[in-house]
Amino acid sequence: MGELVKKNNSVKILKEGRYLQLLEKDRWEYVARKNCKGIVAILAVTDDKKVLFVEQYRVPVGKYVIELPAGLIDDGAGESNESLIDAAKRELFEETGYEAKTIEPVIDGPSSASSSVMLFLVRARGLKKNGAGGGDETESIVVHEVPLRKTDQWLDQKRQDGCLVDPKIYAGLYLIKKYN
Repeated sequence: MGELVKKNNSVKILKEGRYLQLLEKDRWEYVARKNCKGIVAILAVTDDKKVLFVEQYRVPVGKYVIELPAGLIDDGAGESNESLIDAAKRELFEETGYEAKTIEPVIDGPSSASSSVMLFLVRARGLKKNGAGGGDETESIVVHEVPLRKTDQWLDQKRQDGCLVDPKIYAGLYLIKKYN
Protein backbone atom coordinates (compact mmCIF):
# COMPACT_ATOMS: atom_id res chain seq x y z
CA MET A 1 0.00 0.00 0.00
CA GLY A 2 2.12 2.96 1.16
CA GLU A 3 5.88 2.95 1.09
CA LEU A 4 7.27 3.48 4.55
CA VAL A 5 11.03 3.61 4.30
CA LYS A 6 13.39 2.40 6.99
CA LYS A 7 16.65 1.87 5.11
CA ASN A 8 16.84 1.52 1.39
CA ASN A 9 19.72 2.56 -0.85
CA SER A 10 17.45 3.65 -3.70
CA VAL A 11 15.12 5.77 -1.50
CA LYS A 12 16.45 8.64 0.59
CA ILE A 13 14.60 9.98 3.64
CA LEU A 14 14.76 13.78 3.39
CA LYS A 15 12.66 14.56 6.45
CA GLU A 16 10.63 12.58 8.95
CA GLY A 17 7.79 13.66 11.22
CA ARG A 18 5.42 11.84 13.55
CA TYR A 19 3.15 10.66 10.73
CA LEU A 20 4.88 11.50 7.46
CA GLN A 21 8.12 10.94 5.64
CA LEU A 22 9.43 13.14 2.84
CA LEU A 23 11.26 10.80 0.48
CA GLU A 24 13.39 11.11 -2.65
CA LYS A 25 13.84 8.48 -5.31
CA ASP A 26 15.38 9.16 -8.72
CA ARG A 27 15.21 12.93 -7.96
CA TRP A 28 11.42 12.63 -7.36
CA GLU A 29 10.26 13.92 -3.97
CA TYR A 30 7.10 12.48 -2.43
CA VAL A 31 5.35 11.80 0.86
CA ALA A 32 4.71 8.48 2.61
CA ARG A 33 2.49 7.96 5.65
CA LYS A 34 4.02 6.18 8.62
CA ASN A 35 0.81 5.39 10.49
CA CYS A 36 -1.48 3.57 8.08
CA LYS A 37 -1.86 1.12 5.19
CA GLY A 38 -3.90 3.48 3.01
CA ILE A 39 -7.00 5.63 2.97
CA VAL A 40 -10.59 4.44 2.60
CA ALA A 41 -13.30 6.76 1.24
CA ILE A 42 -16.93 5.71 1.53
CA LEU A 43 -19.66 6.16 -1.07
CA ALA A 44 -22.63 6.17 1.29
CA VAL A 45 -26.21 6.60 0.08
CA THR A 46 -29.20 6.10 2.37
CA ASP A 47 -32.20 4.01 1.33
CA ASP A 48 -34.08 7.25 0.63
CA LYS A 49 -31.31 8.32 -1.81
CA LYS A 50 -29.42 10.84 0.31
CA VAL A 51 -25.65 11.04 -0.14
CA LEU A 52 -23.56 11.41 3.01
CA PHE A 53 -20.91 14.11 2.91
CA VAL A 54 -18.74 15.42 5.73
CA GLU A 55 -17.46 18.93 6.28
CA GLN A 56 -14.43 19.78 8.36
CA TYR A 57 -11.76 22.43 8.67
CA ARG A 58 -8.49 21.40 7.01
CA VAL A 59 -5.44 23.22 8.33
CA PRO A 60 -3.23 22.70 5.21
CA VAL A 61 -5.68 24.65 3.02
CA GLY A 62 -7.03 26.95 5.74
CA LYS A 63 -10.68 26.32 4.85
CA TYR A 64 -13.64 24.07 5.46
CA VAL A 65 -13.71 21.18 2.99
CA ILE A 66 -16.63 19.06 1.82
CA GLU A 67 -15.51 15.42 1.53
CA LEU A 68 -16.68 11.85 1.37
CA PRO A 69 -16.55 10.11 4.76
CA ALA A 70 -13.01 8.73 4.88
CA GLY A 71 -10.09 7.78 7.04
CA LEU A 72 -6.91 5.85 7.52
CA ILE A 73 -6.72 2.05 7.28
CA ASP A 74 -4.89 0.49 10.23
CA ASP A 75 -4.13 3.92 11.61
CA GLY A 76 -2.07 2.72 14.54
CA ALA A 77 -4.78 3.48 17.08
CA GLY A 78 -5.15 -0.12 18.15
CA GLU A 79 -6.52 -1.47 14.87
CA SER A 80 -3.46 -3.57 14.01
CA ASN A 81 -3.94 -5.45 10.73
CA GLU A 82 -7.29 -3.77 10.19
CA SER A 83 -8.98 -4.78 6.94
CA LEU A 84 -10.24 -2.34 4.34
CA ILE A 85 -13.85 -3.25 5.17
CA ASP A 86 -13.33 -2.92 8.94
CA ALA A 87 -11.70 0.49 8.44
CA ALA A 88 -14.61 1.62 6.27
CA LYS A 89 -17.14 0.47 8.89
CA ARG A 90 -15.21 2.21 11.68
CA GLU A 91 -14.75 5.47 9.78
CA LEU A 92 -18.35 5.59 8.51
CA PHE A 93 -19.72 5.22 12.03
CA GLU A 94 -17.14 7.52 13.62
CA GLU A 95 -17.69 10.33 11.12
CA THR A 96 -21.41 10.03 10.29
CA GLY A 97 -23.05 7.87 12.97
CA TYR A 98 -24.24 5.45 10.28
CA GLU A 99 -23.66 1.71 10.14
CA ALA A 100 -23.82 -0.22 6.88
CA LYS A 101 -25.32 -3.65 6.28
CA THR A 102 -22.78 -4.21 3.48
CA ILE A 103 -19.57 -2.56 2.36
CA GLU A 104 -17.87 -3.56 -0.87
CA PRO A 105 -14.72 -2.32 -2.63
CA VAL A 106 -15.34 -0.33 -5.82
CA ILE A 107 -12.00 1.01 -7.07
CA ASP A 108 -8.54 1.91 -5.81
CA GLY A 109 -5.57 3.95 -6.93
CA PRO A 110 -3.01 6.53 -5.84
CA SER A 111 -4.30 9.33 -3.64
CA SER A 112 -1.93 11.82 -5.29
CA ALA A 113 1.04 11.87 -7.65
CA SER A 114 3.10 13.31 -4.77
CA SER A 115 2.30 10.53 -2.29
CA SER A 116 2.75 6.77 -2.05
CA VAL A 117 -0.54 6.45 -0.15
CA MET A 118 -3.23 4.39 -1.88
CA LEU A 119 -6.91 5.41 -1.84
CA PHE A 120 -9.66 2.78 -1.72
CA LEU A 121 -13.24 3.74 -2.61
CA VAL A 122 -15.91 1.49 -1.13
CA ARG A 123 -19.69 1.41 -1.44
CA ALA A 124 -21.79 1.26 1.74
CA ARG A 125 -25.37 -0.01 1.52
CA GLY A 126 -28.19 -0.71 3.94
CA LEU A 127 -27.37 2.33 6.06
CA LYS A 128 -28.87 2.87 9.50
CA LYS A 129 -28.23 5.85 11.79
CA ASN A 130 -27.07 4.45 15.15
CA GLY A 131 -24.83 7.20 16.51
CA ALA A 132 -24.10 10.91 16.54
CA GLY A 133 -21.10 10.95 14.19
CA GLY A 134 -18.93 14.04 14.19
CA GLY A 135 -15.56 12.27 14.34
CA ASP A 136 -13.27 11.31 17.18
CA GLU A 137 -11.92 13.58 19.93
CA THR A 138 -9.47 15.25 17.50
CA GLU A 139 -12.12 16.08 14.89
CA SER A 140 -15.10 18.39 14.50
CA ILE A 141 -17.08 16.99 11.60
CA VAL A 142 -20.44 18.19 10.31
CA VAL A 143 -22.49 15.51 8.52
CA HIS A 144 -24.59 16.47 5.51
CA GLU A 145 -27.33 14.26 4.06
CA VAL A 146 -28.01 15.58 0.57
CA PRO A 147 -30.64 14.21 -1.82
CA LEU A 148 -28.77 12.59 -4.72
CA ARG A 149 -30.72 14.58 -7.29
CA LYS A 150 -29.67 17.86 -5.61
CA THR A 151 -25.95 17.17 -5.03
CA ASP A 152 -24.69 19.34 -7.90
CA GLN A 153 -26.62 22.41 -6.75
CA TRP A 154 -25.73 21.79 -3.10
CA LEU A 155 -22.01 21.47 -3.86
CA ASP A 156 -22.11 24.64 -6.01
CA GLN A 157 -23.74 26.50 -3.11
CA LYS A 158 -21.15 25.22 -0.60
CA ARG A 159 -18.40 26.43 -2.94
CA GLN A 160 -20.09 29.84 -3.22
CA ASP A 161 -20.26 29.91 0.59
CA GLY A 162 -16.44 29.60 0.71
CA CYS A 163 -15.99 25.86 1.25
CA LEU A 164 -13.60 23.83 -0.83
CA VAL A 165 -14.96 20.66 -2.41
CA ASP A 166 -12.71 17.61 -2.61
CA PRO A 167 -12.60 16.61 -6.31
CA LYS A 168 -12.92 12.93 -5.30
CA ILE A 169 -16.56 13.71 -4.58
CA TYR A 170 -17.25 14.07 -8.31
CA ALA A 171 -15.68 10.69 -9.07
CA GLY A 172 -17.70 9.27 -6.19
CA LEU A 173 -20.94 10.77 -7.54
CA TYR A 174 -20.22 9.25 -10.94
CA LEU A 175 -19.79 5.82 -9.32
CA ILE A 176 -22.87 6.28 -7.11
CA LYS A 177 -25.00 7.09 -10.17
CA LYS A 178 -23.47 4.17 -12.07
CA TYR A 179 -24.35 1.68 -9.30
CA ASN A 180 -27.76 3.14 -8.37
